[in-house]
Amino acid sequence: MPSQSPSGPRRGRRSWLSGVRAAPPAQPASTTPPGTPPPGRDWSDPAAYTPRRRYPWHDDPDYDPAKHRRVPPPRPFVPPEEPPRAAPPREEPQVTKPEPAPAEPGVRMPRKLTVTRVAAMRSRELTQKGIRAFHRATTADGADRSGLTALTYANMFDYAVDAAVAVALANTLFFAAATAESKTNVALYLAITVAPFAVVAPVIGPLLDRLQRGRRAAMAVSFFGRGVLAVVMALNYDTWLLYPAALGTMVLSKSCTVLKAAVTPRVLPTAITLVKTNSRLTVFGLISGAVFGGFAAGFSWLWGSAGALYFTAALCAVGTWLCFRIPRWVEATAGEVPATVRIHRGKTPMSRSVVVALWGNGAIRVLTGFLTLFVAFVVKAQPDVDAAQQLTLIGIVGAAAGLGSFVGNFAGSRMRFGHSDTVIVSCIAVAVAAAVTAVFVPGIALAATVALVAATTSAVAKVCLDAVVQRDLPEESRASAFGRSETILQLSWVFGGALGVLLPHDGYALGFGVVAAVVGVAGIQTALVSRGRALLPFLRHQAPVTGPTARVGS
Repeated sequence: MPSQSPSGPRRGRRSWLSGVRAAPPAQPASTTPPGTPPPGRDWSDPAAYTPRRRYPWHDDPDYDPAKHRRVPPPRPFVPPEEPPRAAPPREEPQVTKPEPAPAEPGVRMPRKLTVTRVAAMRSRELTQKGIRAFHRATTADGADRSGLTALTYANMFDYAVDAAVAVALANTLFFAAATAESKTNVALYLAITVAPFAVVAPVIGPLLDRLQRGRRAAMAVSFFGRGVLAVVMALNYDTWLLYPAALGTMVLSKSCTVLKAAVTPRVLPTAITLVKTNSRLTVFGLISGAVFGGFAAGFSWLWGSAGALYFTAALCAVGTWLCFRIPRWVEATAGEVPATVRIHRGKTPMSRSVVVALWGNGAIRVLTGFLTLFVAFVVKAQPDVDAAQQLTLIGIVGAAAGLGSFVGNFAGSRMRFGHSDTVIVSCIAVAVAAAVTAVFVPGIALAATVALVAATTSAVAKVCLDAVVQRDLPEESRASAFGRSETILQLSWVFGGALGVLLPHDGYALGFGVVAAVVGVAGIQTALVSRGRALLPFLRHQAPVTGPTARVGS
C-alpha cells in the first residue's frame, strides 16, 4: 500500500456502498481553537447534526443484529483420553541393618552391632528371663516368706547329689555284681550295701524324730558327709573301700530325705496345701536331678568316674551352705507330739486311712526298688550288648521312670482324695497288672512300660499319703508322721532292691513274676486293712479311726 506524506491528505476509508476506499475531502486549515463548533451551525437543532454512517444497520430499521451474530455450533462432548500409565519404577532391594530391639532396663547395648554380639546379647536376655521365671516359680504363693523357697533349693541339690552319685557309680556299684562268672560279687554287693542299710534304716526315723533341735544342722551334716565320702570314693575307686563309702552315702541320702519330710510342714505357706507343697518339691527335685545328672555324665565322659565324684563333692558343698539358709523357725519343736502306728501313751496314733496309705505306698516302692537294680543287672548280663547299648537301654528305662514321676505328681496335685483307700488300692492293682504283663511279654520295652506305670502310681500314692496325713493328723504330729512314713518307704525300696539283686538275671520273666506276687500280697493286705482286717493277726491295725472325714482337695 502506498504511503503518504504527513503533510498530504489523510488515508481514505473503505465505503460500505462501493467497497472502495474514498479519499477524504480536503479541509482548509482552520485557526479555530479545539472544541469550538463550526460557525453558522446551530447545535441546538437536532437536524443540524447528522451522524456518520459506519455500520449497515444504521439505514435499515428492521435489521436484527442477533440474526447475523456468528455463534459457533456446540461441540459434542468427548471425554478426555487418559494418558497411558507408565510402569512403576523398579525398586532396587535395599539392604538395611536390622534395628536392635529396645533394650530392657538393665540390659546394656553394644556399641557396634555384629552377629556375634547380637547372639550373645539375645542369649543373655533369654537366660535372664529364665532365671526370673524360675525365681517366680520358687517364690510363688508366699513360699519366700514361709521358708519353702530355701527348702526347695536344698531339696534340689539333694536330688542333684543323688543323680551325680548314680552316674559316677553306674559302671561299678550297679554292675560289679552282675557278671555271670563271679557270683560272689552278688553276695558281696548285697552284704556291704543293701543289708546294712536295712538294719540302719529303722533307726534313722526314730532317731531323727527325737531330734528336737538342730534339724538344719543335721541336713547340712548329711550333705557334708556325702561330699567327704565322694572324695573317698574318687580316691579309692578300685579298692574295697568303695563299698562302705557307697553305703554311707546311701544312709546319709535317706537321712536327708527323712529330715526334709519332717521340716516341710514347718515351712508350709498358708496359700497352698501340703499336697501341692510336696508335689512342687518333687518336681523341682526331678528337674534338678536331670540337669545335674547330665553335667555329671559330661564330667564322667571327660575325666572318668573320679571326675564325676569330685563334681558330686562340689554339689555337696553348695548343699551344705543352702541348708543353713533355711529359716530358724524350723528348729522350733515346742508342742510336737510323735506319731505312731500303734497305740502308745503320749503319742498320736495314726488313723486307719494313714495306715492303708502306708501299706499301699510301701507295696509300690517294692516294685520301684526292684526295677532300679534288676533291669540294670539284666541288661549288663546280656553278652551280645556292648557298653553303649547297655547305657542306652538303661537310659530308656530311667527316662520312662522320670516321665512317670512327672505325670503322677502333676495328676496327683489336682486330684481330690475323699476316698483315699480306693485310690491306694487302685494304684496297687495297676502296678501289679503291669508287672504281670511283663512276665508274659518280656523285653526292654515292657520293662520301660512297667517303670513308667510304677513311677506314676508311686507318685499318685505318695500325694494321697500326704493328703491323708494332713487330713487325719493334728498339726503337732505331722512332722513326726512324715519322718516315720519316709522310713517305711525307704525300707520297702531296699527290700525291692534286694529282690532285684538276688533274683536270676538271665531274663525278665522270673523276676517280674516274683515281684508281681510280692506286690500283690501287699495289695491284699492293704485292702484288708481298709476293712479292719489283716492277713496275719499282728498286722491288724489297732488304732481307732480318727480325724475328720471331709474331702481333702489339692
